[in-house]
Amino acid sequence: MVDAALEISRSQRISPAEVRAVLAMVDEAAASDGVDSLNEAGLLHLRHGHPGVEHLIARQDGQILGYAQRNGGPVPTGELVVAPRYRGRGVGSVLLAALIERGPLRIWAIGNRPAAQALARRHGLSAVRVLLRMERSLEEPVLASPVPDDVLIRTFRLGSDEEAWLDLNARVFAAHPEQGRISRGDLQERLAEPWFDAGGFFLAVSGGRIVGFHWTKQHEDQLGEVYVLGVDPQSGGRGLGRALLAVGLTHLKRLGNTKAQLYVEADHGAAIALYSAYGFRVVRRDVMYASP
Repeated sequence: MVDAALEISRSQRISPAEVRAVLAMVDEAAASDGVDSLNEAGLLHLRHGHPGVEHLIARQDGQILGYAQRNGGPVPTGELVVAPRYRGRGVGSVLLAALIERGPLRIWAIGNRPAAQALARRHGLSAVRVLLRMERSLEEPVLASPVPDDVLIRTFRLGSDEEAWLDLNARVFAAHPEQGRISRGDLQERLAEPWFDAGGFFLAVSGGRIVGFHWTKQHEDQLGEVYVLGVDPQSGGRGLGRALLAVGLTHLKRLGNTKAQLYVEADHGAAIALYSAYGFRVVRRDVMYASP
């Protein structure tokens, strides 16, 4: 049962000290749960702020017990995390109610743990989307795939490739609720992240145009990621996706990574088939729930 002294603050911008405290809580929750409570976009919004994002902090006697975030974009979305030592006291339920009272939204349950499922049922939320996390060993060979004769694969050039990539990304992911809406500002935030390496951002160029890309990401503990892979719809059917995947995985292997991961929509059969052919297997399911 939640103590009456619990306070929920709402703000478009929180202080650096609050950001540090919430990030420490997120790290504590990840160590306890084995999964991150906030996804990449949520962490970027927390660290840098973002127009239309509201931050909710649950406090008791000045102590932060939980945090939630509501992104009021075209499809309002939310995320929340409760410090492990304060769970079982209804803090998550109060934060979720505070998110919903602003209007309908969709909220991620990363790993879809039993507690998240129970919270969703209690508030009448229904599952509307599933994101798969897939992994493969990089200690096994990477299947080679030829690059089409008229295509050159090179790395991303900072200061000159941004607009062309944004244009292609928007077309490739036109139906995707997040990836297809990446703005120049969103891109710049990611290019400024410590993990960014232009040498791991591969572009397929044909006739002077970017027709595909494979952006890789380096994590700690010898873990690489197929961060985002896309091919121009007009250039599909020629094996370009397979070629770009092979180039990126070979790069990650060359860096000394022993494992690679990626995220893919559970209803994207063609992408799952491609990744499965390259040895990826499903290891986790993240579920998005929608309020009535």
